[in-house]
Amino acid sequence: MTGEPVETVWAGKYIEAKRKGRWEFVGRANNIHAAVIIAIHEGHVLLVEQNRVPLGGPCIELPAGLVGDIDKGETVEASAARELEEETGYRADRIEVIGRFASSPGMVSETFTLVKAHGLTEVGEGGGEAHEGITVHRVPVGDVPAFVARKRAEGRFVDVKMLLLLASSILA
Repeated sequence: MTGEPVETVWAGKYIEAKRKGRWEFVGRANNIHAAVIIAIHEGHVLLVEQNRVPLGGPCIELPAGLVGDIDKGETVEASAARELEEETGYRADRIEVIGRFASSPGMVSETFTLVKAHGLTEVGEGGGEAHEGITVHRVPVGDVPAFVARKRAEGRFVDVKMLLLLASSILA
């Protein structure tokens, strides 16, 4: 299967369905990937909640955004800083790249770069663009497991990347 070409079965504006041999998978069009942001300010982690059409409901997530969707030459750091401010209302002095990760490698070719925001200053309300309907949550780091449990009980979905913040409570 290594030498077989990747065939695009269907392409939309944002997503492509592909096949390589017998393997079918999806990916973002134009090789765009995401930046996912860990932002902790004064002992509180910044989380976002927004409706996700594929899930049919709201999801609790780390702030994130696409790299290169607006400016093809934009760096991961610049995209992350822009998205953090847009979604949460916080500006970072510095963005540290942690590394690149695959979100669901058995089905999706999309990857994301995990970054950590440093030197946060609140500069606005956040909430993203008008159509995004983002709610910002500022949660004490130690309260994240209880916050997630409460949100699940309210019927919210929880993004897998939240496991980063839940690991100590799961592994204990």
